[in-house]
Amino acid sequence: MDKELVVVIDFGGQYNQLVARRVRECNVYCEIYSYKTDLEKIKAMNPKGIILTGGPSSCYEENAATCSPELFALGIPVLGLCYGAQLMSHVLGGRVERAAAREYGKTALKVDNTSRLFEGVSENTTCWMSHFDYIAKMAPGFRAIATTDNCPVAAAECVEKNLYAIQFHPEVLHTPEGSKMLYNFVRGICNCRGDWRMDSFVEEQINAIREKVGKGKVLCALSGGVDSSVAAVLLSKAVGEQLTCVFVDHGLLRKDEGDEVEAVFGPNGNYNLNFIRVNVQERFYEKLAGVSEPEQKRKIIGEEFIRVFEEEAKKIGAVDFLVQGTIYPDVVESGLGGESAVIKSHHNVGGLPDCVEFKEIIEPLRSLFKDEVRKAGLELGIPEYLVFRQPFPGPGLGVRIVGEVTADKVRIVQEADAIYREEIAKAGLERSIGQYFAALTNMRSVGVMGDERTYDYAVALRAVNTIDFMTAEAVEIPFGVLQTVMSRIINEVRGVNRVFYDLTSKPPGTIEFE
Repeated sequence: MDKELVVVIDFGGQYNQLVARRVRECNVYCEIYSYKTDLEKIKAMNPKGIILTGGPSSCYEENAATCSPELFALGIPVLGLCYGAQLMSHVLGGRVERAAAREYGKTALKVDNTSRLFEGVSENTTCWMSHFDYIAKMAPGFRAIATTDNCPVAAAECVEKNLYAIQFHPEVLHTPEGSKMLYNFVRGICNCRGDWRMDSFVEEQINAIREKVGKGKVLCALSGGVDSSVAAVLLSKAVGEQLTCVFVDHGLLRKDEGDEVEAVFGPNGNYNLNFIRVNVQERFYEKLAGVSEPEQKRKIIGEEFIRVFEEEAKKIGAVDFLVQGTIYPDVVESGLGGESAVIKSHHNVGGLPDCVEFKEIIEPLRSLFKDEVRKAGLELGIPEYLVFRQPFPGPGLGVRIVGEVTADKVRIVQEADAIYREEIAKAGLERSIGQYFAALTNMRSVGVMGDERTYDYAVALRAVNTIDFMTAEAVEIPFGVLQTVMSRIINEVRGVNRVFYDLTSKPPGTIEFE
């Protein structure tokens, strides 16, 4: 697609996706690449701007992640954040040293708002600091444009070369005017038009899919979740009768979800998707028997998923393309974008077997974050109750059951999760929580029920608030609601005698349990 691009160069920081997400909020398209990416490749992309992310190293150490000085001589505006700011100074002749004390958390910031970077920003504002090192001496041609009590160069600029360095993290919500700073960079300094919008994305994707598919047959992996539903409707609008949607009920769905998906997308629904439901619950349970390691479970589920599709494809004749609802965080977290460590494989990405019997895999949502997928869904006319449905992982309950997956464990987590979601809805909280679900821990403990000793499982409840699913904080659910959920689960779900509430944020945890 012919669109303006800002490139985020990742040095291993935890906020790389959040930086990209903030740029997208400015209606500017953005992609993440590792700092190891060849400079010629970056130049060939013709980006309007480059952003260097944070990282865990000290830029002056041997073997530290670095970049070529040539990057700063391309004539393209560059913004360095945290480690990126220090690296810019270090590479261009400044000096970075270990600070006497680490600066971490919310910090009072004084900015020079005559700088284009801080246009419209309050002179005295707040920022989120997280650094051991500091810029002891600026590189030639730079001037300081922001300070804190402990950081004399909290931001610097070299206007002549369009180079900007920010020691703090403008991408996080703890820097309240950070989005304004990033807007000033991408829309003001980089002169981006801001034409990355979902209406144009949907139209361009439909046209691109039609051109790619031609007269070929398309098989879509439809799970009923937000991502696959948007992908399916997008393909339906693009190629119509050439599309067949296969819904694999692998026995790892939420309670009654298979029937709900069929009601929406099946022959009695509103979509012409050539819907086929395949019930293969026992097949998946057999494959997962005795397997406890999370990555192995994901790989098994992903591979078996594809095997089922191959079998269905043979039944309906030659199929040229397979469609999947892969989204951008799947790609980055699977180690295929940026520099961050592989967090987990996704069945849409890292779990694919080496040999797939299709000409090509189409992933129309591969460049979108979750909230952008929802916007695309609304543009496609998908009802709100489907678009804002609770997120559900591709491997399903396989990654919400810690340890081995069995039919009985699936029953437990399905029933517990249904009770949890029902009580959240009764309390009117369902649209105010980013994601919530029940998971089954692998812990069994002693309890007493009806004067008898029990030795049963513990269920963990998870609820987080998040804008982009890259970072998340646990929700303060009213204690009375949690008490009701706990009481109902223990009384109504056979095999459970304890209920926990997970307070862990992301990072250090992930939203899902595995």
